[in-house]
This record gives sequence, structure tokens and C-alpha cells, in this order.
Amino acid sequence: MPDTHHRMELRHLRYFQAVAEELSFSKAARRLHIAQPALSRAVKELEEDIGAVLMLRNRRAVSLTEAGAMLLHEIGILFQRVEDAVKKVQRVANGEEGELRVGYIGAPTQAFLGRLLGEFRKRYPRVSVILEERTPERVWEMVACARLDIGLTRPVLAQHAHGLHTTLLRHEPFHCVLPAAHPLAKKREVPWRALAGEPLVILARREGVGLHDAILTACQRAKFTPRFTHTPSVIHTVLSYVEAGAGIGIIPDSVATLGAGGPLVFRPLVPVQSVDLVMVWADACTSPAAGAFRTLVAEWLKSRKLWRK
Repeated sequence: MPDTHHRMELRHLRYFQAVAEELSFSKAARRLHIAQPALSRAVKELEEDIGAVLMLRNRRAVSLTEAGAMLLHEIGILFQRVEDAVKKVQRVANGEEGELRVGYIGAPTQAFLGRLLGEFRKRYPRVSVILEERTPERVWEMVACARLDIGLTRPVLAQHAHGLHTTLLRHEPFHCVLPAAHPLAKKREVPWRALAGEPLVILARREGVGLHDAILTACQRAKFTPRFTHTPSVIHTVLSYVEAGAGIGIIPDSVATLGAGGPLVFRPLVPVQSVDLVMVWADACTSPAAGAFRTLVAEWLKSRKLWRK
């Protein structure tokens, strides 16, 4: 059994590599900027650790044994792997590799999310992006329990209990959506008060408490109690109900933008009442990829690129 009281280190392997490549202790010592006796000692210790003669030496020349030649080959592979590992760690640390999990709500993010992710993938092609569409409340919960790194969502009632960081992306005003033949369709903007007594169609509260409650608040401010005929689970179904003549829809601006050009008429509601769109993340999320994504969002917000088509 070889004596293994020396601890083999990468340094010893680098020393051996230098001598094996130069086939000279003096040249290797100059290359490594160390004293030749220290280099000789390190190679001797390596041979003792491995339990094999790696080099044949005399005063004029150094030659590799078969074991030494094999070790030189393996060291080349090992050091390449070490170099690759260091680069990989650096990429992860810089947000250039890893995984990014983003939760979002559909319609409000549709205008920019595809472009934003396209730019993110261009900058960080090695990051795997996982998308999950959920209700606003679920996005907050999943970010809070670290199942998501970033959430693009609405404010929720329990948001302070979750203790997350938020960045405001947009104050999104409400529009009403009407059949073209409806008398209110002739107006350039529709007062909230004009909706009193009208059958209204809005998104179900369980799908978006913040959106639902903002609409109720606007109706209360206009001093009327709304009459909801349908509260579908999907925001685009509001448009289908209106087209079928079931009532007037109340939707955020993002949905009005997506639905423009069809058989329905979209009019801004006044006075302006809005619902916010926010980006949320947790203190515990130290993912460099998530940090890189937040930086990109901040950059786009500053340049207003987030809302440019």
C-alpha cells in the first residue's frame, strides 16, 4: 500500500503537468515561478501518493513512464473539466445559466411578455425559462413558497402577509365593451354612472379579487349597485357574452387592446379607475437568473419599451 500521508492537491498535478510538458524541471520551475527543489519535492510527493513512478530523471533529461504519460493525458481532461466548471459557475452567478420560473396572468401580460422573454433568451440563452399561467392570488402564493422566482400579477388582499417585493408595471384603466348598436357606443367615453341599471359582465371574483373589487369600488363611487348577469372564469369569455347580447362588459385596458378590431366597441370609463399590474419576488429568491430578469424589466420600464408594440 502506498503511503498517502500527503494530501494530493490540484497544485501538485499542475506542477507535474508543467514538468511533463517541458520534460525539464528547470524550465517548468521558471514557467511556474517556483524554486526547482520545491517542484522536485512536489512531484516526488505525487508519485508517493499515487504509488507509481511517473518520471525517469537524470541530470540531462526527464522522460515519462507509461503511468506518467497516462496521468498527463488524464490531467488534461481533468483541468478542462475544472475550467468548464468554473465557467459554468460564473455563468450561473451572472444569471447566464440556470432556471427561471415565471408565473403570470394572461391578458394583462400578453402585450409585452413574449417580447420580454425573447430579449431575455437572447441575452441568456443558457437559462431555461418555465412559464406558469395562474390566477393573481395563486401567483402570489407560489412566489411566496418559492415555487416561482418571479410573478407578473395583480395586487391581492393578502399581499402584505406574503411579505414580497413589488415593482409597479402599470396602472391599467378600465374600459366597457358594448355591441356596436348599443346607445352608449356612440360616446367617446362612458361615465361609470351610465352603467347603472345595465346588465354587466365581469370576471369572476375567485379569478381576480383585485380586478373585481376595483370595479365594485368604481360603481360605489358612481353611487350605484352593479347588476352582474354573468361572471365567467376567463376574461375573454366576457367578450363572448357581450357579443351574444348578455350585457355590457367591464374589462381592463389590456383586454380592450387585444379585442380591438372585432364586432364589439370598446370605450374608456370615466372618471378613470384603474387596476395595477405588478412584478413580485421574494427576499429568499437569490437566483441570478431572476435578478437578471428583474434588471431587464427595470431597463424596459425606464425606456418605456415594456409597453411599446
